[in-house]
Amino acid sequence: MIGLISATAAGAAARDRLAAAWPGRTRVYEGGPAGESVRESVERAFAECEQLVCFLATGAVVRLIAPLLAGKAADPGVVCVDEGQRYAVSLLGGHGGGANELAAEVADVLGCAPVVTTATDAADVPGLDTLGWPVEGAVAAVTRAVLDGERVALRSPGGVWPLPPLPVNVSEGGDGDSVLRVTDRIVELGAREAVLRPPSLVVGVGASKGAPVDEVLGLIEEALRGAGLSALSVAELATVDAKAAEPGIVGAAERLGVPLVTYGAQRLAGIAVPNPSGAPLAAVGTPSVAEAAALAGGGELLVPKRKSTPEAGAGAAMATCAIVRRPPRGRLAVVGLGPGARDLLTPRATAELRRASVLVGLDQYVDQIRDLLRPGTRVLESGLGAEEERARTAVAEARAGHAVALIGSGDAGVYAMASPALAEASDDIDVVGVAGVTAALAAAAILGAPLGHDHVSVSLSDLHTPWEVIERRVRAVAEADFVVTFYNPRSRGRDWQLPKALSILAEHREPGTPVGVVRNASRADESSRVTTLAGLDPATVDMMTVVTVGNTATREIAGRMVTPRGYRWQS
Repeated sequence: MIGLISATAAGAAARDRLAAAWPGRTRVYEGGPAGESVRESVERAFAECEQLVCFLATGAVVRLIAPLLAGKAADPGVVCVDEGQRYAVSLLGGHGGGANELAAEVADVLGCAPVVTTATDAADVPGLDTLGWPVEGAVAAVTRAVLDGERVALRSPGGVWPLPPLPVNVSEGGDGDSVLRVTDRIVELGAREAVLRPPSLVVGVGASKGAPVDEVLGLIEEALRGAGLSALSVAELATVDAKAAEPGIVGAAERLGVPLVTYGAQRLAGIAVPNPSGAPLAAVGTPSVAEAAALAGGGELLVPKRKSTPEAGAGAAMATCAIVRRPPRGRLAVVGLGPGARDLLTPRATAELRRASVLVGLDQYVDQIRDLLRPGTRVLESGLGAEEERARTAVAEARAGHAVALIGSGDAGVYAMASPALAEASDDIDVVGVAGVTAALAAAAILGAPLGHDHVSVSLSDLHTPWEVIERRVRAVAEADFVVTFYNPRSRGRDWQLPKALSILAEHREPGTPVGVVRNASRADESSRVTTLAGLDPATVDMMTVVTVGNTATREIAGRMVTPRGYRWQS
């Protein structure tokens, strides 16, 4: 929840704009003459909310929150917006409280400039406490060494994890006075050492009905401690479906702050375990719960089944647990960059580009977004016609444990890189798809509303599809009266396919059917025009163009193509 506090009419107006933009995320505190004092509003919001946006002077907010500060782990993120709404300043909790990201969100809504003051953000280096994993040890000292360009040794004995790009002075296997470790093991740290806790451990849990949460949690913590493993690396608890609502197991997961994953008894019964038992087989239909549930997602069994030891007189053991370490999994994000304009690149796509330590893409697309990459990003670019090679490279880098972004124009899943990449990938890596604005949609927005009814896209390139197949599809489109957008309509080596496709459409549509032609949609040299099926000169079309042909209901109105949402045209 984000608390909003203001003291003036201008601040209240901006506050209300945020509240309207973020329904359900905000709570307005009525400070000033209309309600409680500003001090009371700030104090109450500080105690009740995870983040605050104060439409007050930074000096005033500093004085108001100073007595309330408890520590980085507990304090909310605080953003200040000035009276003129020129700046959104991250004042407190830039990383831990999310104030840096909140300042950027506020700026997007109010049209002001975000201001962050944390050193890592100013240097465009990811802070150790922003990587999404718990971090311990001399975090400030190691961060300072990274920022100062000192040699920092990266130690990751369990394999390569998909970290974001790190500066070149942080090197795997190198030497340095400062050390950043990535491990789930409890290790003794020096004065200039920090440790990131990867989400590598899965704890399988079984419990009798009514097992107390303290007994379940105590057993887990004892097993971790005995194996020299950190509880901060526990990614999830796992159990059988029949125990999905068992209070002791649910409560243990909540206290550890991890999800509870459940599996069917039949699946668990098929997993080979070292310590099967007749008791769970009779109770829930599988000879193993703890070990089998921990192993269900694969990995190495580090701690075989252990039983809790109830207090004297409490009866038989009521809980069991087992611990498995899953190997690192690389991450492949397939990112659509949109049609070219920076403001049509989605925030999610930008976030994935900045998260990736390896970027794979066509050289001209890499040039579009090179300025968005963090220092240390490894770029693997190639020229036209190497789609399959780029897909194989991206998947191979992800399999090596890296965080990879594979980029394509428009939407990566539409005539772009997602298809060859996912055909190459297996279930040994995590894959994320990021939607982008396709050329057909970008062109349609420029032309008007040509896609208001059923529509299809057809590529006229016969490099990957035989022309006989393309022609059969175009005929089906013509007969079914779809609006159609032609991708790859014409090149120097392919100059007859577009005229042929238009002639097929002309067998079913009037010569005056509107046709939209858009070249370089959303780019600086964008051009567009609306013509007709009979009036289009194919020689004016190239590979940077998309051609949209209306159906029998499409009309040109005020120079724009409009296809009604229904076939009953209202004049």
